[in-house]
Amino acid sequence: MATIVAKKPSLKGVAKSAGGKLRIFVFKNERSVEVHAPGWKEPRIYPMTAFSGTLGPKLREGDGQIPEGIYGIEYLNPNSSYYLSLKVSYPNATDRKRAQADGRTNLGGDIMIHGKAVTIGCIPVGDDAIEDIFYLAAMVGIKNVSVIIAPYDMRKGRNPELERSPLAWYPDLCREISTALDAN
Repeated sequence: MATIVAKKPSLKGVAKSAGGKLRIFVFKNERSVEVHAPGWKEPRIYPMTAFSGTLGPKLREGDGQIPEGIYGIEYLNPNSSYYLSLKVSYPNATDRKRAQADGRTNLGGDIMIHGKAVTIGCIPVGDDAIEDIFYLAAMVGIKNVSVIIAPYDMRKGRNPELERSPLAWYPDLCREISTALDAN
């Protein structure tokens, strides 16, 4: 942490103005990550440095998909193979419930927001951006971080074309994501 602050001393003030909460929005179609906090006039926006899969939820281990839904952060990894990383709480209870109803098992896991520029289902943002996100998450505490992963930025209007899926529950998931984004 000291190394990050030494490189980016302004992060200390940014963390203080975060008001103890952090919301991370991931927009797959736009390939961007937005970090929102109370007290900030504008979010910090970072491009994803790589992408895998397509729009739509993660269904099983090895499918290369980035999950979609509303998550937390389980832990911070300062010794990541991808510089620094935050473990997203996929699969959550909703993911497991939907998988059980579909008869799916082996949902995968180890979904991270991390540095570098490679992925097979994670959310890479590059080393400079992950320093910001990692530091801010550490300062507010992981229990105060929420992660909303959306197929696209639904705040700009819903797009039925991007919400098409053979999965009966997918429209419900899109509504849940849209509601969570609007609650910002």
